[in-house]
Amino acid sequence: MRRAVLVLAVVFGIFATVGWTAVRSDPQELGPREAALAAWQRAGLPPVSAAPESIGRWFAALPPARAERITARFPLVVGNLDGAPLDLRYRANRRAIGQELVRERAQLRRGGMTDRGRTQTEKRLAVLTALRQPDRQVLAFDPTGRGQVAEVRGDLARAERVAVVVPGVDTKLSNFERFADDDKPGYVAPAGMAASLYDEVRADSPGQRVAVIAWADYEAPAGLGVDAATGLPAEAGAVRLTRLVSALPSHPGTALICHSYGSVVCGLAAPALPGNVTDIAVAGSPGMRASDADALHTRARIWATRASGDWIADVPHFELAGLGHGADPVDDDFGARVFPAGGAHGHTEYFRPGTGSLRTFAAIATGSALQRA
Repeated sequence: MRRAVLVLAVVFGIFATVGWTAVRSDPQELGPREAALAAWQRAGLPPVSAAPESIGRWFAALPPARAERITARFPLVVGNLDGAPLDLRYRANRRAIGQELVRERAQLRRGGMTDRGRTQTEKRLAVLTALRQPDRQVLAFDPTGRGQVAEVRGDLARAERVAVVVPGVDTKLSNFERFADDDKPGYVAPAGMAASLYDEVRADSPGQRVAVIAWADYEAPAGLGVDAATGLPAEAGAVRLTRLVSALPSHPGTALICHSYGSVVCGLAAPALPGNVTDIAVAGSPGMRASDADALHTRARIWATRASGDWIADVPHFELAGLGHGADPVDDDFGARVFPAGGAHGHTEYFRPGTGSLRTFAAIATGSALQRA
């Protein structure tokens, strides 16, 4: 009862501080992706909700020239279509990012923005410009609202193992990547997390074909408001994450590396994940919406870590009437394989090069963590 009262006090403190952020604004006009989906449907093309295997067979039966025309006409659909050929998705998203760059630049030239709006637009432009470089492999892209994106490091089509990095609160297009002049290091952003992990994997296991996906392709809570205290954004994210993993080429062994609120997404996805997901690792977790590892109903191995000085340790690990995210994964009673974060401090350093957490993430990604434990 005392813990329940504490949880309610924390939640109402959040309400008083940041407001009822779960209340949605009025519906806006049709965004670019929604308009593209409507045009796709009018053209009589396959429903985007079709199983990835069905989408894959449909593309395989198309003459290459027609597949290219469809990709050029509907980049915001093909680029996000699980089951579509990877090379088409990469090209589609490069085209869609180019179109969004044109829109954002025009908006900046028109002016009339607040200082905050201009700053956000400039940050989005910087990320979009970086993502459109020839060496980037963008697996998903949606500029709607705060923006969603997923990027691949390595050769996903030929990978023996895949690691999916699932970030947490406040993930959006404008902070998908950090740059040299930012006030935070690159490894705190989703793109930087994936880059750090990929570099660590290549250094540790250079002969193994491993791909890493920076998966910021769900609508994460905006700040530590009511959304972050509930599972609603995570429930929608879990559906998208499950579909992504189910659509991976040849179903290689897959590990999910989940940071902060991303671990809530991974916990809710766990029961529906396909058998190729061998490991789920959480770092700085507020909970996985489960009382213990068995309650996740998955055959995947569950790993957990928390760095010294991480403020998440002070968040009550409790669930009451939909608020809170359940038991602490680093508690002995939870049943996860707990590992040290050695060298990481606070909530954002888990992917910092040289840390024990990053080394263990790499071993989990390659499937060698058990042998080293």
